[in-house]
Amino acid sequence: MKIINIGSQNSILNHFIQEIRDVSVQKDSLRFRRNIERIGEVFAYEISKKLTYIDREITTPLGISKERLIESKPVLSTILRAGLPLHQGLLNYFDQAENAFISAYRKHTTKIDFDVHIEYLSSPDINNREVILCDPMLASGSSMILALKALKTKGIPKHVHIVSVIASSKGLDYIRNNICINNYTVWIGAEDKEMTKESYIVPGLGDAGDLAFGQKKD
Repeated sequence: MKIINIGSQNSILNHFIQEIRDVSVQKDSLRFRRNIERIGEVFAYEISKKLTYIDREITTPLGISKERLIESKPVLSTILRAGLPLHQGLLNYFDQAENAFISAYRKHTTKIDFDVHIEYLSSPDINNREVILCDPMLASGSSMILALKALKTKGIPKHVHIVSVIASSKGLDYIRNNICINNYTVWIGAEDKEMTKESYIVPGLGDAGDLAFGQKKD
């Protein structure tokens, strides 16, 4: 499994991640969403370097210019609801991309234990396409694996780029051991080593969906 931690190098990305973690800043939901969106834009730029390019001639007002352009637009996919700001950041750069949306939720069997269920999928044909699947937090990894299995009902992708702002070490191991596709890359902004019994990443940032859109009633 190839993991690319773009937060391991010094860049402005580190400031965005600091703000979404910081309890004195993250409570501003507008700023939280915008920071996640900006992180998505950074991911989009980095992922764009790994896509296939072709030469095309472009007509300018004064002549012909040869440019290197992405061969085919990717499919952007997100797990609702927490993934929406990250998805928007990716879409700001891949603005011609097609989009897929997956609704996944936790069904608690006890106060601690839960199962993850896929409730809804809307997706174009992804057969032989580059797919970017994003969720801001990769905690246990089960939601991401279930989302990939759901997407495979729409075709076999050429390559999948899994994008998470913060990933747990356990979640990365789960992806490695349960992935259902051959060609994939995991992109993260930070890796945290610990996780609570309720599958919240430590130190993490809390509940990304609640911070972005308000608390939900279970």
